[in-house]
Amino acid sequence: MQTQTLPVGEQLRAWRSRRRLSQLDLALDAEISARHLSFLETGRSRPSRGMLLRLAERLAIPARDRNLLLVAAGFAPALPERPFDDPALAAARRAVELVLKAHEPFPALAVDRHWQLVAANAGVAPFLAGAAPHLLAPPVNVLRLSLHPEGLAPRIENLAEWRAHILHRLEAQVAASGDQHLAALLQELRTYPGGLAPTHDGYGGVAVPLRVRAGETVLSLLSTTTMFGTPIDVTLTELAIEAFLPADEATAAALLGKDGPKKI
Repeated sequence: MQTQTLPVGEQLRAWRSRRRLSQLDLALDAEISARHLSFLETGRSRPSRGMLLRLAERLAIPARDRNLLLVAAGFAPALPERPFDDPALAAARRAVELVLKAHEPFPALAVDRHWQLVAANAGVAPFLAGAAPHLLAPPVNVLRLSLHPEGLAPRIENLAEWRAHILHRLEAQVAASGDQHLAALLQELRTYPGGLAPTHDGYGGVAVPLRVRAGETVLSLLSTTTMFGTPIDVTLTELAIEAFLPADEATAAALLGKDGPKKI
C-alpha cells in the first residue's frame, strides 16, 4: 500500500478498508462520531495528533506507517527510525546478541520486517552448509533460503508442510501490512517447488515442526518468535528473533552432543 503519497484522510480510509471495518465500526471503537470520521477521511476536517494516534491504535497500523500518517498531517513522527547499526541502538544490539548467544547450541536468528537476516548465533551456521552462494550473499532472506531448491529445501523432510506454514504466515503479514516488498516475496516463494500439505497435528495444531535431514539423522525443531516489548525505534518494532528448540529427545541429544551442531 503506497500510503506515503496519499493525503492523511485517504490513508485512514485505506487502512480502514484493509481492516474490513465500516466507518461506523471504527468510529464506535475510537469513541467518535461516524460523521466526524467521515469528515477526517474526506479532508473536510483536520485531525489532531492525538486523534490520529488513537485511530492508528484501533487500526493496528504498524509504527512505520503511523509515522507516514502523522507526517502527512503535518506532525512529527511518533518514533525515530535509525539503522540497526546506529550507535543509539547499541543497547538493543547487545540485548539481541545476548538472546542469540544464550540460545546456543540451538539455532536462533534475528530478522527485519522483510525477513532479511540481521544477526545469527553459532547454531545457525551448520544449517547453511550446502546452500548456493547467491542465497548467502547479503542481504540474506531467510524465507528464500529455506524454500529455494538450492537452499535448505532439499534437506527439509516435511517440505510441503513447512512450505504451507511459511506461505500462510507470509500471507497474513501481507494482509496486515500491505507491504509490497513482502507481497513480491510471497509471489516469488509460491513459484518454488515443494507442494503444500495440511499442518501436522502431532502438536495439537499449535506448532509446525521443521524436520531437517542431517546425514542419517532427522532433526525436528519447533520455532518461537520474540519481539521487543517496549521498542523505542521503528527498526526495533520490526525486529524479530526466530529461535528453534528441539521437538523431540533425539534432536536435543544430537544438538547438545559434544560435536552435535557441527555434524548437521
